[in-house]
Amino acid sequence: MATETASTCTGSTLLQPISDIINLPLDQVNFVVCQLFALLTAVWFRLYLHPSKTSTFVRHVVATLLGFYLALFCFGWYALHFLVQSGLSYSIMIFAGLEHMHKYCFVVALGYLSFCQITRVYVFDYSMYSADFTGPMMVITQKITSLAFEIHDGLAKKEEQLSSSQRYLAVRRMPSLLEYLSYSCNFMGILAGPTCSYNDYMAFMEGTGYHSITEANGKENGKYKINHPSPKSDVISKLCTCVISLGVYLSIYKMVPVERSIDDSFISSTPFYQQVIYLYLSMLSLRPKYFFVWTLADAINNAAGFGFNGYTRQGVPRWDRISNLRIMDIEFATSFKTFLDNWNIQTALWLKRVCYERCPINPTAATFLLSAIWHGVYPGYYLTFLTGIAMTMAARAIRHNVRPHFQGSLTHQRIYDVITWAGTQVAICYTVVPFVLLAVETSLKFYKSWYFCIHLLCLLLVLVLPVKPRHLRAKEQQANSLEGDSQQADSGKHNHHSATDKNCNQKHKST
Repeated sequence: MATETASTCTGSTLLQPISDIINLPLDQVNFVVCQLFALLTAVWFRLYLHPSKTSTFVRHVVATLLGFYLALFCFGWYALHFLVQSGLSYSIMIFAGLEHMHKYCFVVALGYLSFCQITRVYVFDYSMYSADFTGPMMVITQKITSLAFEIHDGLAKKEEQLSSSQRYLAVRRMPSLLEYLSYSCNFMGILAGPTCSYNDYMAFMEGTGYHSITEANGKENGKYKINHPSPKSDVISKLCTCVISLGVYLSIYKMVPVERSIDDSFISSTPFYQQVIYLYLSMLSLRPKYFFVWTLADAINNAAGFGFNGYTRQGVPRWDRISNLRIMDIEFATSFKTFLDNWNIQTALWLKRVCYERCPINPTAATFLLSAIWHGVYPGYYLTFLTGIAMTMAARAIRHNVRPHFQGSLTHQRIYDVITWAGTQVAICYTVVPFVLLAVETSLKFYKSWYFCIHLLCLLLVLVLPVKPRHLRAKEQQANSLEGDSQQADSGKHNHHSATDKNCNQKHKST
């Protein structure tokens, strides 16, 4: 198996003996070894290329060159696609007008990513290339498009036109080519991300990230303030999470493969409730693979000193600024939205910033569609995200119409949480089956075996339970806020008049 992979891997074959010994595909071995190398390099980068010891220019050069080296090691000359995509987008940023630059960059970056995904899957035989070079391109696409929108906000819009988050993210000057390549292709995130804002990355490279966050938390955590806290404990904790996640995935996933859910004998001989339990266990065993990859990527950035997010009330440093998931919040999510908000967090933020907050027509559907296009060209992705639209609308309807009836007591809240947890887990598993199976035929076979029951339930809930449009909900919240402010003001006036009357009475009595 490993020998066959050696001829198909597009990257270095230096680690082929290790691949043969542990019987894992060479591209996976290359990826893990490169990430471990990046982890060790990140520690060296933080200790010996600290902003207090060297210039920002040197840090950018080293981070960029190491990033391209890792890309070449894993993907060979296919890594040149990273340069082509970045170069095209940077040229647009420089030569296109600020008014429409962000739109052109968005179309070109996403279009080039889609072109590479189509050629990899449909032009070349997919089985020939086990190393998916479009994976890193997905993260680069996020960074390129985010930066284009941030530059547009900073240079082409007025302050009053921006939301508070957009003001924070806005980039006030055009990045140099070195800064741009360092941001998009640095060694800490070239293979698995996560994405981050340009301002956060530049603050890290210049060594100012600690100061701004420390000052913001200074009053609350004054006696705990440390200008450059160590990420050691968080890195070790995340590496332990990686080991556990990888062990769980390797030991359990093969015991409950998702493909068994569409096996004819399994469908015909297994009671439906057991099929539901099996599907949950199957997806539960699949998630640790993502836990491993994203947590390791987070640990690499933390080891380099990137990801500091202030202090807790107890004075403990937080290193979750660019974390991509919260495992416990995922496994115990009680709503579809909560699950999505804690899964692939940085991608969710990217979708929110470049699509949901800016799309004037049906932003929910547009966001899911963009997510499908960004993930790739397999039909299963589109089935998953189209189902996700229905799930989101149904979950929103339940929350607005059913949840208020369970808030009367703690017992009722607990009952509601248990029911919604079970419903959320089943809904998530049902939704992402096509994402794993990829093909239309197998995905529809699974849904047919379930009689499309959850699709029909979502449709029924959306039709029966009304939900106000987003702009009306926003107006209602604004009106409630203004009403609350008005009541407080009236209360203040009443108290003021009462105090005045009381003083007058006292003066009258004394007279």
